[in-house]
Amino acid sequence: MKLDKFIGMMTGHFDNKEQFDIMQKAGKIYPYAEHINTICNDKIKNIPKDFNGKFVVEESYYETNGKRHASPHIFLIMETEDGIVLSSYEIPAGEDKNTFSYNSMKNVDYAELKKSEKFTPALYHEKNGIWEGGSISQFSPVMTFKLWEKFSDSCLEVSESMEVNGKRTFGYDEPIIYKRI
Repeated sequence: MKLDKFIGMMTGHFDNKEQFDIMQKAGKIYPYAEHINTICNDKIKNIPKDFNGKFVVEESYYETNGKRHASPHIFLIMETEDGIVLSSYEIPAGEDKNTFSYNSMKNVDYAELKKSEKFTPALYHEKNGIWEGGSISQFSPVMTFKLWEKFSDSCLEVSESMEVNGKRTFGYDEPIIYKRI
């Protein structure tokens, strides 16, 4: 099943240490980044019996100039006729958005999960064992979030950028290349 292959590539513990070290030696400003992606269906009660998706907690940590910033998310990954679709969900009510992780996640009822209204679901297609896709989300009339990812057996390549009035306020010229730890 395509969903299982996709999930298998994107779940686990990853970092960009190799890329970060190269960038540091070249004198470029670039974050050290970690991704920990964990299926969390076991913490969601009352999932419909015919449900064929997987919820994933993504713990993202970025460190620049000695400052570490966490950016946790919950995604629903489903297989459709169009490909694999990744939708973003709000961190459940009562959870701390600054410290949310799979380990800290409390059980939540499926009916209480809220799909993000801001995030445009990302669509991925597989070609020669590599999954590629993304989306563009209009977070506000002046704020645009762009996501493009490529997943393979060897790494996750992630390009994210935020633009306000057409000027980039977050993101890098080169994708972050995460390798499995």
